[in-house]
Amino acid sequence: MTDLTSLTLAEARSGLANKNFTSLELTDAHLVAIEAARALNAFVLETPDQARAMARAADAKILKAQGGPLAGIPLGIKDLFATKDVRTTACSKILGNFVPTYESTITSQLWRDGAVLLGKLNNDEFAMGSSNETSCFGPVVNPWRRKGSNVGAAASGQIEGAHLVPGGSSGGSASAVAALLCMGATATDTGGSIRQPAAFTATVGMKPTYGRCSRWGVVAFASSLDQAGPIARTVRDAAILMRSMAGHDPKDTTSVDRPVPDYEAAIGKSVKAMKIGIPKEYRLDGMPDEIEKLWRDGAAWLKAAGAELVEISLPHTKYALPAYYIVAPAEASSNLARYDSVRYGLRVPGRSIGEMYEHTRGEGFGAEVRRRVMIGTYVLSAGYYDAYYLRAQKVRTLIKRDFEEVFARGVNAILTPATPSAAFGIGEKGGADPIEMYLNDIFTVTVNMAGLPGIAVPAGKDAQGLPLGLQLIGRPFDEETLFSLGEVIEQAAGRFTPPRWW
Repeated sequence: MTDLTSLTLAEARSGLANKNFTSLELTDAHLVAIEAARALNAFVLETPDQARAMARAADAKILKAQGGPLAGIPLGIKDLFATKDVRTTACSKILGNFVPTYESTITSQLWRDGAVLLGKLNNDEFAMGSSNETSCFGPVVNPWRRKGSNVGAAASGQIEGAHLVPGGSSGGSASAVAALLCMGATATDTGGSIRQPAAFTATVGMKPTYGRCSRWGVVAFASSLDQAGPIARTVRDAAILMRSMAGHDPKDTTSVDRPVPDYEAAIGKSVKAMKIGIPKEYRLDGMPDEIEKLWRDGAAWLKAAGAELVEISLPHTKYALPAYYIVAPAEASSNLARYDSVRYGLRVPGRSIGEMYEHTRGEGFGAEVRRRVMIGTYVLSAGYYDAYYLRAQKVRTLIKRDFEEVFARGVNAILTPATPSAAFGIGEKGGADPIEMYLNDIFTVTVNMAGLPGIAVPAGKDAQGLPLGLQLIGRPFDEETLFSLGEVIEQAAGRFTPPRWW
């Protein structure tokens, strides 16, 4: 019998509809895979009993031809999404064993469409990180290894410098999908946290237009930048998941009320005569030759499919990263003020209420979260607000205007690298110099600053056999074009999965 975990979501959907196997069998196969892959630390909470109960319910509906578009499909959920009666921590000590009494809008839509919850996935604490090393549950391990590496599960206790990061903050989602532990996963993207881990793990990551997917019930990092989206095995799988995740939500004031297209219908559509912009500002000094070659290959594949390549300029790109690292921490410092030890989560006593706040936040927040809260508080403080925060918001407007001008000239999408390198080793970056880590977001933050959709698609490997991805940036609410173009790249590059060593 076929290994059920090796199927794509689309293949599993067909198999379930044709009664080739049941959701319970599909779910059990993934639960066995999760148990065998604990060395990856992708899941922070496994929910086997709930998964089997949901699978049985899905099977009963499939039998009566009443199943939804995701009926019986087992998924992983990033631990940033509130799941009713299932622990949700944002991978932070400060939330402790918080169990929500409510369901996030996105997960409720997935359950409405018949999906099965396998468990909660690891992420950087409060989504603050580019490597999934800041989680209170420990770092996630990338299932990919460098060529010639003999590091195996036996060395899982000595992970620093041996294993690779999966990217962040949605590292658990990317690692689990790449290792075939779930058929797809929810993720969030504030500055690249869907696309960068997807590129590091040879998975597909879609960051939708701001407002396309509800943020209600998703633990907030930076409210004007955060957007949820899927990480999946293929472009088609990502399109299937997006249709269930997207939609207007009156509970979210930033949610946009417009129809949700059938994203899957965009797969296989001709890209002939589409204009693809190649931004000169993304050619960085010292960029590895492998990334340059990957970019050229991607452009050639799109040209061969009938697209037209045009050189474009996004002049304010060079200011995006510093502006992002002012706006995001500022919003984070405001959002994280709610963790005050009074209403929920961790409480460390003190001699006064002020001391209790201080002790709780000092012990409950990790180093990276504390760093960003302090930066954010500083740039919002009297005397610095105009000099830093206000100026960063003005730069953000200019970045958005750059994209608007390019799209107004008839460009349908923009092609760039997804990351400046392949995955790096756990403990390799960001120790003494956090800016070294922040530079991983250099190709992705502009998309969040402008509120645009972006997709990362596997496109090749480096000399060490590690995956590399390309990014496509689209017009607002034109995710369909990105799915069409992304599938062209996927067909040309082929699919690849890591050899199993865990």
